[in-house]
Amino acid sequence: MIKLVSGWTRPGGGTIANIALTNLLNENGVECIFYGPDEWHLDKCKGGLLKDALFYEEDTVISHFIQVPAGLACKNHILYCHEKDLFPLNKVDYKKYNTIVFVSNEQKKWHGVTHPSVIIPPIVETLKWKNPHNGVAGVVGSVDENKQTHMSVQRAITDGYAKIKLFGEGNDRLYFDESVRPLLDAQAEVILEGHQDNREAMYGQVEVVYHSSRSETFGLVEAECSLAGIPFNGPSNNPAIVDKKEIYRRWKKLF
Repeated sequence: MIKLVSGWTRPGGGTIANIALTNLLNENGVECIFYGPDEWHLDKCKGGLLKDALFYEEDTVISHFIQVPAGLACKNHILYCHEKDLFPLNKVDYKKYNTIVFVSNEQKKWHGVTHPSVIIPPIVETLKWKNPHNGVAGVVGSVDENKQTHMSVQRAITDGYAKIKLFGEGNDRLYFDESVRPLLDAQAEVILEGHQDNREAMYGQVEVVYHSSRSETFGLVEAECSLAGIPFNGPSNNPAIVDKKEIYRRWKKLF
């Protein structure tokens, strides 16, 4: 069995990618369970809580954003790395992993470690989108310093948008209070929408998306916008979009 374990299962790009991978494997007859500390993922895939995870010597373990002890009972241990600064591999005992899966070549280069590895981008769904032409700008992504939410809001205001919706979970209260809160209703109507599970419904509320991330490992928002034809206003990470069949083929080779 495949057991995917993560130290983070609240809303975010990594969790979305792990849910999509779990569903892809199960859809292709490869039994996979996604374990994590929070409950947000449980109704979106075959999942369980991290405290209930048991490991056996015949298992393949995919770990993400978690320090799994060396010597874990399994036949194959794969690190699925979605991060840069949040999980620098030069501070991790990465030799305990059979393989490291990176989501982009640029991310692999950033980490700069020498170890067996492959590049497997996350699944990007093709969303249906019809431009509402409603004069509303969207800022999509976690509300934190790395995403520089305040800069996206400011650029949207400069471009003449009087109504801006923020879609994403707040992960840094200090950053929000100091950099984002002063912008609320200051020069435009800025609405906190929080994380939205239904991404088609989310994108359907805006005619343009702003993004100002300092550092991306893949660029899920840009990729979603690209496939859906949504105007994307932000630095490009040029995400390599790969279809599900190829993503499954690459993962299957690792098992």
